[in-house]
Amino acid sequence: MEFDVFTLLPEVFPPYLDSSILKRARQRGLFEVRVHNIRDYATDRHHVTDDEPYGGGGGMVMKVEPVFAAVENVMRSSLSGDDDRQQGTYSQAACPVILLTPQGRVFNHKVAEELVSHPRLALICGRYEGVDERIRQHLATDEISVGDYVLTGGELPALILIDALARLIPGVLGDPDGALDDSHAAGLLEYPHYTRPPEFRNWRVPEILLSGDHSRIEKWRREQSLRRTLKRRSDLLASAPLSETDQKILKKIQEEGETS
Repeated sequence: MEFDVFTLLPEVFPPYLDSSILKRARQRGLFEVRVHNIRDYATDRHHVTDDEPYGGGGGMVMKVEPVFAAVENVMRSSLSGDDDRQQGTYSQAACPVILLTPQGRVFNHKVAEELVSHPRLALICGRYEGVDERIRQHLATDEISVGDYVLTGGELPALILIDALARLIPGVLGDPDGALDDSHAAGLLEYPHYTRPPEFRNWRVPEILLSGDHSRIEKWRREQSLRRTLKRRSDLLASAPLSETDQKILKKIQEEGETS
């Protein structure tokens, strides 16, 4: 999978991408990240990429020309047919062009599974007060938000997308099934984890995890996952794929709460 990131702060990305799991996966060629400096595509003497907003108001707005020039030059091979090119739009089937913005659809595991099916993604990182609306209307094919809050730019959201999608690429994680048990992957929060030592400050690891009985351990983990989800994110249960056994476990947990 390939990521093309368009940003005014290219120096933000190497420290994270050159560390740990992502570094090893990139070295193995499992995915690639190319970071492009939008400022390189500004044609004026001082490489200006922002200007005051029409109509007044605080803050600066990212200019339309450098962003279009950067994306069009880099993503030329992913442009759609001639008619679309003349209109200044892109084919999402060819390569989604994603604007990272708090106004976009909220990123979650389902969206990650959707996006990882594409061989290539373009990510535009906004800055300042935002981007010229024509970027949103005629260049971006999708808009993604990482939550209902505002950051100083789209660089951190871009790294979040890259990290979340990379974990879904086969071979990136050491355990081929590792991503399947993560919180939200199966619609539930993940069960609790423990490791050595078996006792710390009189807090012991649950005995069942030391039993070696994998069947009982799996049942315990499923129940813990359901308990944790019911307590912390009960809203997830409405759409989670629950079996008849899961329903019985939830009923038992709820009855315990009523009698405790």
